[in-house]
This record gives sequence, C-alpha cells and structure tokens, in this order.
Amino acid sequence: MTAELNTENKTLNIQQQITFFNQSNDTLSTIVLNDWNNAYSDKNTPLAKRFSDEFYRGFHLAKEEERGSTKNLTIIDPNQLFLSWQRTEKNPDYIEVKLKEKLLPNQKITLHLTYIAKIPSDKFTKYGYNNNGEMNLKNWFLTPTRYENHNFITYSNNNLDDIANAVSNFYIDLKIPENLEITSDLNSSLPNKTGDLSSYKLSGNNRTDFSLFVEPKSSFISFKNNANEVLTNLKENKISAIQKAVIVDRVMNYVDTLIGKYPHEKIIVSQTDYERNPFYGLNQLPSFLSPFTDEFIFEIKFLKTYLSSYLKNSLRLNPRKDNWIYDGIQVYAMMKYIDENHPNTKMFGSVSKLRLLKSYNLTNLNFNEQYSYFYMLMARKNLDQPLGDPKNSLIKFNEQIASKYRAGLSFRFLDDYLEHNEVNNSIRQFYTENKEKQVSRTDFETILKSNTYKDIDWFFKTIVGSREIIDYKFTNVTKTKDSITFSVKNKTNVLVPIPVYGVKKGEVVFKKWLDANEMDSAFTIERKNADKIILNYKNEVPEYNLRNNWKKLEGFFPNNRPVKFVFMKDLEDPYYNQVLYVPTLTYNYYDGLSPGLRLHNKTILDKPFTFDINPSYSTKSDNLSGFASFVVNKNYRNSTLYNVKYSATGSFFHYAPDATYLKINPTILMRIRQESFRDNRKQAILLRQVLVNREMSNFITDNSTENYSVFNAKYFNTRTEVTNHFNFISDVQISSKFGKIATELEYRKLFENNFQINLRLYAGSFLYNRSESDFFSFALDRPTDYLFDYNYYGRSESKGFYSQQFILAEGGFKSKLNTPFANQWITTLNGSFNIWNWMEIYGDIGLIKNRTQNARFVYDSGIRLNLVTDYFELYFPIYSNNGWEIAQNNYNEKIRFVVTFSPKTLINLFNRKWF
Repeated sequence: MTAELNTENKTLNIQQQITFFNQSNDTLSTIVLNDWNNAYSDKNTPLAKRFSDEFYRGFHLAKEEERGSTKNLTIIDPNQLFLSWQRTEKNPDYIEVKLKEKLLPNQKITLHLTYIAKIPSDKFTKYGYNNNGEMNLKNWFLTPTRYENHNFITYSNNNLDDIANAVSNFYIDLKIPENLEITSDLNSSLPNKTGDLSSYKLSGNNRTDFSLFVEPKSSFISFKNNANEVLTNLKENKISAIQKAVIVDRVMNYVDTLIGKYPHEKIIVSQTDYERNPFYGLNQLPSFLSPFTDEFIFEIKFLKTYLSSYLKNSLRLNPRKDNWIYDGIQVYAMMKYIDENHPNTKMFGSVSKLRLLKSYNLTNLNFNEQYSYFYMLMARKNLDQPLGDPKNSLIKFNEQIASKYRAGLSFRFLDDYLEHNEVNNSIRQFYTENKEKQVSRTDFETILKSNTYKDIDWFFKTIVGSREIIDYKFTNVTKTKDSITFSVKNKTNVLVPIPVYGVKKGEVVFKKWLDANEMDSAFTIERKNADKIILNYKNEVPEYNLRNNWKKLEGFFPNNRPVKFVFMKDLEDPYYNQVLYVPTLTYNYYDGLSPGLRLHNKTILDKPFTFDINPSYSTKSDNLSGFASFVVNKNYRNSTLYNVKYSATGSFFHYAPDATYLKINPTILMRIRQESFRDNRKQAILLRQVLVNREMSNFITDNSTENYSVFNAKYFNTRTEVTNHFNFISDVQISSKFGKIATELEYRKLFENNFQINLRLYAGSFLYNRSESDFFSFALDRPTDYLFDYNYYGRSESKGFYSQQFILAEGGFKSKLNTPFANQWITTLNGSFNIWNWMEIYGDIGLIKNRTQNARFVYDSGIRLNLVTDYFELYFPIYSNNGWEIAQNNYNEKIRFVVTFSPKTLINLFNRKWF
C-alpha cells in the first residue's frame, strides 16, 4: 500500500495491492473487504444507530467535514479489468467484490485498488484526528475479512474494536508532511525526506491489524527488554522513567510466562486505548483521596491496556463471537498478577486504613473481590447476559464491565476447581496453537477438556452458554466435637461445583470442593475446631446470593446476623443485617425546610426485600412528616415479564398551610422487556390503590373530598434514543366518585439537519363523574394532583410564585386560561421545535368539554428555554385565548418554571447510556 496524508483535508490518498490466497476448501466468486472507515459517512449507518441507541448526540450533531468516509474506489483485477463491487445502504462498512473468474482452493488473485480515505474526528470514538494536529489512525484502509465456516465474516462497525480481518502481511509506503512524526507497532524505517514530505516504510507479517499515530512530535516512550519493544504514552507524570521501566519489564515478563511469547517485535500501549476501556473502579475514585500510589495506578493501567493490545494483536479468534475468551484471559491474568505482586491491596487502597471507614464492607474488600460485585450488580438487576453471546448484543455495562469481569472470574473459578494449573497450561497451549492456525472457542474447549480428568461440561454449558444463576445453601447441618455432617440444597437447579470451607475466628481450617453430581449426598467432614462452615467463602463461584451460605457451629442460633448501622451507602455484607442512615432535607411551601433521617437497607446491590423510612421535622408547621416504603422485588429470569415489584408506600405532609394529608399506596409494578436486551423499548403495567386522608382546611374552598380511594391501572410503552423517542401511556382510574380513562402519546424526532420536533397528544374522558367540584377534573395547565404523584412545592396555591410551577401532565398548557378544568372530556396537542440551541417555540391546542357547556377550543404559544431538561426550564407565554399575553399587566406572574432538586432524575439520564 502507498498512502499519502493530506493534513489540510484530513485524507489519505491510497494505492493498494491485495494478494488474496484462498486457503479454504471452497470455491469463491466474491471477496469481502472491511471498510469500517466508511461507517462514519452518514447518520444512518449501523455505527450512527449505535451512537443513537446509547444516547450519544455528538455524532448526529457533527458537521459533514468531521465525518469519515471511503470515496472514489476503483478495483482492477490482474487482467487490468475493472471489477464491480457493492456496498449496501444497510451495510456501508464492508464491500463485496465480484470476481470475473472463480477462485479455486489454494489459488491466489491480486487486486489493485485506489481510493481516498477521509479520516473522521476523534471526538466520536477517540480514533481519528484532533485539533492539535494529531491523528490516531484505526481501520482506515480496506482489508479482506476473516473467512470461517464457508462464509466471510461480515460485521459492521459498532465501535467495539472487534473488526474481523483476515491474517495478512503488510508492506506500506506512507508519505506524510515533514513536520510530523509517526509511531506504529509495525516495523518502521527511518524517514526518507523528499521535498516537503517524509516517507516511511512499514511492514509486518501475520497480523490482523496494527496501530498508527501521526503527531507533530511523538508522545510515545520506548521500553525494550530481551524479547520485545513497548511504545507507550500512558499519562502518569508523577513517576520517573526508571520506575516506569521497572513496571513495564515486570508486566512483560509476567505475561510472557503466563500466556506465551508475543509474536511481534513491537507493541503499542496508548492512552487512547486505556481511555476507551479504563479500569472501572480505579477511575471512579476522586483524585483528592489518592487511595493508591502513583506507581500502582500506572501499573494497573499499563497491565490492563498491555494485555488488551497483546491479545488483540496475537489471538486469531473471531473477535465478536468469541470475545469472552479475550476478556477471560485478560481479567484472569490481571487477578493472578495482583495475587502475586500486591496480595494485600484493598479495593479502595489506603482509604481502607481510615478508622472512620473500618466498618464498611466496601472498604474491607480485597482488590480482586470487586470484580464479582460488578457482575452481581447486573445479575441482581436481571440484566446480565451469557458470556458466549456476541459482543454487539451486549448492553454497554455488560460489554465494558460486567461480562468482562465475569469472564475472568469464571476462568479463576475453573482454575481453582481443577487445582493443578490446568487453566494456565491450557491458555499457553491454546496460545501456541493459535500462532499456527485460525482458532475458535471449540479449539479452546477441546484443549481444556484434554488437560483434565474432571467433567467440565458444566463450564461451557452453564457458565459460558447461559445466564442461569447459581445459588446454594446448607440444609441438615449437624455437628459433633470432631465432625460435621451436612447436605447442600441447590436453589436454582443449576449444577456446578462449589467449595465448602471450615473457618475458625476468620481463619480457614479446611476446604473441600463438592462436585456438581454430589449435591444430593450427605457429607461428613472432620471439624478441625471450625466455628463456622461456609459455602463459597472466597467467592470463587459467581453466586447470586451469599447471605444463605453459612452456618454457625457454636451458639444457639445457627446463622443469626447482628444489626450494623452504616452511614450513607455500603456493599451488601452477608454476615450482617445492615441498616443505612442518611440525613435528608426536603422542602415544600407549607412544611418549609424539613430535616430528617432516612433509614433503609438499600445497599449497592438490589435485594428481594427493601424498606425505606424517612421521618422528618417540618420547621414551618412544627410537626412530624415523612414517608416510608416497603418493597418485595421478584425477578423472572427467562420471561419477557422480567420483574415484578410489590410495594406499600405511605407519605404524610401538609397540602395546605393548616391541613395535612396521609397517602397509603399499595402497588404492583410489572416490567416487560424485548428479547434483545439492547432494545430500548420498555413496557410496564402498574396496578395500585391510592388511599388518601385529608384534613379539612380553612384555606381550601372545597372540602367535600377530604377522604377518598382510587384504583389506578396504567400501561407504559416507551422506546427512546437520541434521534427518536416514542412514549405511550394508557391510564384508568376508578373510585366511588368518578371513573375516567386517558391516553398520552409523546413523540420526539431529531432530523438530519439537527432540527428537533416534540409532539404530545393527551386525550381523556370521564366514564362517570359524581363529583360537584373540579377536584377530580382534567386540568388544562395545572393538575390538582389528587393522587399526590407530583412534586409540587405549593400544591394548593392558585396565585403567586408557587402557582407558576409547571409540571407536564394532563392538558400540558403553559398559559392559565379562564376554563382551566374539564369535567367531561379533554383533548390537547402540545408541540415545540428548537430555533437555536436550548431555545424553542412551543404551541398548544385543545378541546375541552364541561357539563352543560359546549366544547371549547383552546390554544396558547410562547418561548421555552430548555436550559437543563427536566431540571431547569422556563416558559414565556406570548399569545393565547387571553390575547397577547406579553403585552398584558403582571407578565412576570405568567412565566412558568420547572425546577427539580431530585438527583434521581440526573442518575436516570446517566443510567440509560449503560443499561
């Protein structure tokens, strides 16, 4: 390949020769080339849709010159004939080349290509050009795809670093402006300067990919040992080059010993690669805590990134279908490295030594124990996925964290069970065979099974191939002074081996592995003075619930757990009943500032039962207030109905200056998901009974509805992403005084010209209405909120600042019109579109019908300042049924606002990118 870089246009003019050797037993009529650079070409590619699914707006809002593409492609065969090729609209990131003559097994053909590769901005994926004149070039050229099982592997670019290239030999003549330098893991000649260009000769054999950096001055430092050269620009300026050299040499030797010799002369460990896949956990801690030494931080970052580059550049696996093997070897190697070099390091480093934090389970965890909790976070949410699933089918948190960590844990589990380094030996053998041929998961499985006499079918069937959860508990435990007799119950019918430990005062006195086929048996073990027996004590098995894994052998109660009070938040501790306490501060106009103390048992991992009690003191009304909730959470692993929550909640606050309300709310929430976990469609069914007891108030003109009970059934159907959002809600309410039905449709569309439109349709009708007041009526601009669902700061205010609070519900109007309620039916349409950044024009139209009156047409319009969506918004009415509102008196009283203090809203905006 000859490639000339044009830094002004951010393009590479390429002349390329591909000699394709048909090493299969098939006769080929087409050859498929990966063209992943073209995935950046427009807003409808699979890559663009992936960005939209994960709520990244940057690509959709980008300028045309910031996108990448492959243009002006011509392909000529050895007879100087032009070959036809096609790149479909659905799959613009690979090309099918149609051959003039069929290519037989063991035959070769040489193709001549010319094209222009436009390099994208690096702000999308960290690959491409930046504003400092630097380029990190990745997937910028055309290359044959992997051929496997009689087919070319045609994967689209989903920003997953899993391009399936065929193994190739590269010979590249690269021409760049003379004021730039290159860094590559290919073999490179010294620059040959001609005019204002520098020419580099690059080469490498038996590779699927390579790295190439172009910079005004290379940021990479070279470290060499007896075998290889490492080029790295990892940012850690607080340690010396000598310290870095010691760490690099230690890691290189460790990996060579554990896995095998790296087959290429050079390897790149870049800051970009680390930032794309950082060490989650380490990178989340605030820098001011400094829980780890600078050397340790560099060591872990280097170890993780080095292993990733090492495996990607040398393992000839299918990187999308067999990604669990890459992840498993990487994390397994990291865990063994920590065991050997930093065995006493805690998950939170030196923070764990602070006396103030000694009682937290979170700070007492060993460094390697954190991996299982990241996996368990998803398992408890019922969002974990099988290790063996293709990489592009995983939700983001699983792809980058949970599944990766579980793969390493599973390798460690198998190694601990086999007991004689069979996993280490199998990894080295697999790595050696990989150098000679293209390999797959089948080869890895065959090698593992050949190296042990034990039956490990369960590992590939259950641990790799399914998302079945593991949960064991003791039954029938009896003991004497010298022995323990017990049996083990398998709560989920998933048969895998599990270890049982005898522990005395925290020290292990015996350990025995129980095989999967022995679980129905009764076991008798020498006691060795143990005071507890514990299943899975070291958490080798990725088990769903550790709280039922132990029995005391001394004392009256076999597994009594003392209560432990913990401030703020903690990880679940299987040996204690944790009660977390948090100071709170709430506000509404009638209670004023209400300091309180929240008591709950919600640890970081979801639980089957939670309670949350928050008493508070209302400073303005000088009495107690607060809320409480009790929730039973039930997951269904293999059903579209994947979660049901049974809850009972209660709240007690003022709704007027002189009157309180008590709300009791028993609820059933059923959540439904699609077969694909990545599908952003969410469905739910809500059934609840709302019981309200209201004190009479001298400030409220209508006190006829002080006590009531409403049955409410709702159905939600939402599908949301950056470019499209659709939400459907149906709502039925039944009580002795009324019955009503309502439907809400919401649609948002972000067009290719970055014009966005928002539409919302609301329609509701009474089935019957026996109320004489408008308390239960449909509201045009400000619902009475008789179900007490909305966070009103002054819910009974009809004028003044608090009456201007806007909550998008029911009619959704912003202007206050003369007919604010409908006691028969209502239909409204709310719309808005952006005119500049966070400034939008809005308009609402509707029909409302009251008894003894004709239907009335209503409308309003104005400007919306969408400063922080759902957090801080302002609405300025301009024209409505009231006329030109902007020209009327007291205009400041017509402005509506949205102000939210709930951190949960912000957390949800973050979570949707990961879950």
